[in-house]
Amino acid sequence: MNTATPFFKPMMLAVAIATAASMPVHASPQEDDESSGAAYKGAPSAVDPDSTRDLMTTEGAPDMTKENFKEAKQIFFDRCAGCHGVLRKGATGKPLTPDITQERGLAYLKAFINSGSPAGMPAWGKSGELTDEQVEMMAKYVMHEPPEPPEFGMEKMRESWEVYVPPEERPTEPQNDLNRENLMSVTLRDAGQVALISGDTKEIVEVIETGYAVHISRMSASGRYVFVIGRDARVTMIDLWMEEPAKVAEITVGLEARSVETSKFEGYEDDLAIAGSYWPPQYTIMDGETLEPKKIVSTRGMTVNEQEYHPEPRVAAIVASHEHPEFIVNVKETGKIKLVNYKDLDNLSVTTIDSAPFLHDGGWDRTKRYFLTAANESDKIAVVDSKDRELEELVNVGNIPHPGRGANFVDPEYGPVWATSHLGDASVQLIGTDPENYPEHAWEVVRTLEGQGGSSLFIKTHPESDNLWVDNPLNPNDKIKQSVAVFDINNLDEGYEVLPIAEWADLGEGPKRVVQPEYNKAGDEVWFSVWNGKEQESALVVVDDRTRELKKVIKDERLVTPTGKFNVYNTQHDVY
Repeated sequence: MNTATPFFKPMMLAVAIATAASMPVHASPQEDDESSGAAYKGAPSAVDPDSTRDLMTTEGAPDMTKENFKEAKQIFFDRCAGCHGVLRKGATGKPLTPDITQERGLAYLKAFINSGSPAGMPAWGKSGELTDEQVEMMAKYVMHEPPEPPEFGMEKMRESWEVYVPPEERPTEPQNDLNRENLMSVTLRDAGQVALISGDTKEIVEVIETGYAVHISRMSASGRYVFVIGRDARVTMIDLWMEEPAKVAEITVGLEARSVETSKFEGYEDDLAIAGSYWPPQYTIMDGETLEPKKIVSTRGMTVNEQEYHPEPRVAAIVASHEHPEFIVNVKETGKIKLVNYKDLDNLSVTTIDSAPFLHDGGWDRTKRYFLTAANESDKIAVVDSKDRELEELVNVGNIPHPGRGANFVDPEYGPVWATSHLGDASVQLIGTDPENYPEHAWEVVRTLEGQGGSSLFIKTHPESDNLWVDNPLNPNDKIKQSVAVFDINNLDEGYEVLPIAEWADLGEGPKRVVQPEYNKAGDEVWFSVWNGKEQESALVVVDDRTRELKKVIKDERLVTPTGKFNVYNTQHDVY
């Protein structure tokens, strides 16, 4: 059994200007590479700093020139806003509001920015990332009131909305011979594209222009349409029936976003789509065939714990209920889960479930009744009963759970379980999910496995597989971030095997992060992205799930920074 690498939970300091999460949390800037800014929490905000309304006369704050304020604002949006929030009210990172920062004082702030902290703050000055002048400039900047981006309402959405091919002009039956159920929608992050790749031939079918840094791909209930959303809040709708799959509609729903989903309840299939925004904090319900915006709902409100008003509660994961005509919407900072009933948009009914702050990603149990979702900085998994429309349990787990959609399988001792890995420690934890046949184990951690290291983003298995795959793309150790751990579901106590995915890809220089296992439809292949720098060669590696041996390396100059991959059938039917 391999020895896990220690990994410490980040304690985001209120004085932090650029969060440690812009790179693996216990790495110094020297240990990481130029792509670290694209890591999980510290990716740049998609909000244009020039669109903000500046306030440079904050009482008690040091004077700044207009030029310095503008430069500091750009640095903050590039490095910090993704964690601390656009308004600096705190998100995954701590608040950086003037009442806190002014109390600390300029010298104190400069010291922390310059030297960092063992708790996770990078040494931005000592590392050379920021000059002495920039360190002082950033210390002054956070003592001022934060600039506020503009709102983004119906008028702006309609200005951005385009229907390239109206529904009446689209094919009435498929016009190509693609095996659409085994097609992969692959995010080409820094290119602002997705690649549609055949799971049969392993060749690129189409490369389609989308928003920047597509976060996810979601399939319509019918499997005909692929919906993708970029961090810049552009939603792109792709028709797989066309002779050459192409986008048929687009809309921008805000300035920054992460989530999109379509209606799946019987009788409402493909009727509606929904997208959740980071800024402004809201979700938008759209027509499922054209993306015409129908309803915008703000998520601003009170937090579940302190019951204090939060002006920037961002929308994280959204899933479509199979039990009711509802979307389940995670509101990150407030810790509230919204059950949005779309039966009557004119009289919208929303049930609010209190859970825990910093809701992020999650997925269904194998019955598709229970939604399990990470409240990552609370170290909990919230379990929602979508049938009875209530919180079933808050399960205590490891440090910063990040399951993706999780992994469902049958534990040989505890019955059906759903698994999560963690950003903040090396553990993989299994939660019992069968209250009918295994009531003594339901909604509790029944087994904890030790992985090869922290900084995992995704965990994956398949109903036809005996393997459980865990990535570690943000780990600062090259061997760990460039490999994956795989467990035998039937012999979990035997530990894991490590497969050198990046080595198999045979690429040149670069970080070569191995990220997001994804199965083909049959469940006999698992695909990995080897995510390199934008100017470096990347690849996809296909592994035989039965033998755990290399099956295929997919290389193409068009594969620029591949990250997420989404099999059409598995995504359409919530298979994971």
